[in-house]
Amino acid sequence: MRAWLLERVGEGRRLRLVRRPMPSPGAGELLLRLRACGVCGTDGHLVSGAVTPPRLPVVPGHQVVGEVIGSGRGVSGFALGDRVGVGWLASTCGRCRFCRTARENLCPRARFTGFHRDGGFADAMVARADFVYPIPEGFPDASAAPLLCAGIIGYRALRLSEARPGDRLGLYGFGGSAHLVAQLARRRGCEIYAVSRDDAHLARARKLGARWTGKPGERPPEKLDAAILFAPAGELVPEILEALGPGATLAIAGLTLTPIPSLDYDRMLFRERRLTSVTASSREDARELLAEASGAGLKTEIERFPLARASEALSRLIHDRLRGAAAVLLP
Repeated sequence: MRAWLLERVGEGRRLRLVRRPMPSPGAGELLLRLRACGVCGTDGHLVSGAVTPPRLPVVPGHQVVGEVIGSGRGVSGFALGDRVGVGWLASTCGRCRFCRTARENLCPRARFTGFHRDGGFADAMVARADFVYPIPEGFPDASAAPLLCAGIIGYRALRLSEARPGDRLGLYGFGGSAHLVAQLARRRGCEIYAVSRDDAHLARARKLGARWTGKPGERPPEKLDAAILFAPAGELVPEILEALGPGATLAIAGLTLTPIPSLDYDRMLFRERRLTSVTASSREDARELLAEASGAGLKTEIERFPLARASEALSRLIHDRLRGAAAVLLP
């Protein structure tokens, strides 16, 4: 099979298309023939060197839609030909205090797809069956792929922001995840206030019904009830906190963040304004998002690339030249 391998070369890294044997599913695993794999910002961080994986070489990619073509010992509930998805969370220990209290996203022994385990920039991959999700009907492969990370992380961030129907929700950075969250939040009755440095992203926000759009440094016309920061820009945190009303929450959804400048307690945190991070996601987040997305009719704007052009898709992601949620690789 073909696979894009991220390798260490001297002090840097390179992504190389290789031929390698088909993997074999172990106990509790499924073998999947890949149909689509979304390109996520985390993939760009891995390739550029901003994030260091625990192992190299590794096959990146963690927004996977595939077809079951084999299974290992002890797997039940799946049949050959089933269409399933694989996301960022690849496994947890199942025994620690976080796993036992419905907080498996905080498991210290969690493993991640395309990071600890080979991911989806390939013709095939294996995944633990208990971390694989049936894909609802109605979503083509390419449209379903971004839901498996951009959608799930955005869904968790929306929940942690505690945005309620009728609330004013600020979305800072309007890329793949934010444009899915905007649709979910609008369906729940929230008003969207979008901030981005990119005019095309702001136009997309207005198309999706944003009440107000602006550039970094511009203050929303009204105090926000909740906000999510998608851009990896710590310098925006004070600006967002000042835009929040009393009792509002800012959820930071990125895996990485540049340093946060000093915060003024009276102007930015007093009156029970809250600041929280979003760490990975749980399987329950994934199941809930896929169920809600099925009824919400989420629309994803997709650029399609064949597997042979995966490195081009990643380069365009890194340089912010993609249109829509993410590029999707179709082997």
